[in-house]
Amino acid sequence: MRILAVDVGTGTQDILLFDTDLQVENCFKLVMPSPTMMIARRVRAATKRGQPLLLTGVTMGGGPSHWAVRDHAGAGHEVFATPQAARTFDDDLSNVQAMGVRVVSEDEAAALARSRPDLLHLTLHDFDYGMIRRAFEAFGLELKLDGVAVAVFDHGAAPPGISDRQFRFDYLDERIRAHNRLSAFAFPADRIPEIMTRLQSVVTSAAATGLSADVPLMVMDTAPAAVLGATLDPQVGGRESVIITNVGNFHTLAFRLGPAGIEGVFEHHTGFLDAPKLDGLLQALAASTLQHSDVFDDHGHGALVYNPHPLPLDFVGVTGPRRSLMTRSALPTYFAVPYGDMMIAGCFGLVRAWADLYPDHRAAILESLGGAERGAPWELL
Repeated sequence: MRILAVDVGTGTQDILLFDTDLQVENCFKLVMPSPTMMIARRVRAATKRGQPLLLTGVTMGGGPSHWAVRDHAGAGHEVFATPQAARTFDDDLSNVQAMGVRVVSEDEAAALARSRPDLLHLTLHDFDYGMIRRAFEAFGLELKLDGVAVAVFDHGAAPPGISDRQFRFDYLDERIRAHNRLSAFAFPADRIPEIMTRLQSVVTSAAATGLSADVPLMVMDTAPAAVLGATLDPQVGGRESVIITNVGNFHTLAFRLGPAGIEGVFEHHTGFLDAPKLDGLLQALAASTLQHSDVFDDHGHGALVYNPHPLPLDFVGVTGPRRSLMTRSALPTYFAVPYGDMMIAGCFGLVRAWADLYPDHRAAILESLGGAERGAPWELL
């Protein structure tokens, strides 16, 4: 069984070709620039040339691409964007237009592409199956897949006047109360909530970039995927109760996990944190004293505590690309390395979530993740 798992972050997109015919450590993987970094690089080059932009495609991750487009428009260069592409920068298109971006219809964009050869036309998307397939083919590997799993961070499309931070946290609360497990944040392609527009866009992009409709597609939120992947490190997953924090480039999220499932969670912006502040939040999460306002009023997303009983804080599992922040922690930290590779933790979490969502594959996946003896990579050649 082969599952292509792709964890799309702000800095990198981490790619794992999980194959139950191989030992997990021998599965093939790539760590490459994220789509938003790739777009940002091309936009900055266009800014230096003074070249106008046409942005089409779907809603994707912002951050670097957002800042690059903002600076491009601020430098006085033209930027045209279709509504879906423009929502990469803000769900409220009036705010996008205030950046200096002209929002045009799909038909107008097509006409511009024909009549304005001076425009740099960029297609926005978080997931390019064709690019990944070609990368593997360059190494002589044909992607014969039983499934594809993709993780992206999705705030959700908040209604006008509603904080996107509060909207996302209400969504996290709803998912935990409905299905108290980390894989509750994973969905088959045809069951994604309508409010999760970035997850929906991954499905559109997968089809547009060559993924066959016959291959099942699952999408998931990045932070729960990373935390679920961290639990596959025996030092983390072997504990009955544990706190795990994923220190991402943009967002830091911590889950408190116990025998009944998720006992608490908070999510903040990494840029607002240092080691002492993060230590304090983790201590409050363990003590069951953390309040939503403690995080939300500090420009974070919020906090939820479901178990009122304190948890002794004798172990904190840590993962994420900015985990070095926790090297200055006063807490008893452990840097999780599932199957020897922290950068692929989200991909392993995607595979583990797949086992929950697709029962027919569950036994084979769990056997493989459990360390069953498998073949070596040269046996596939």
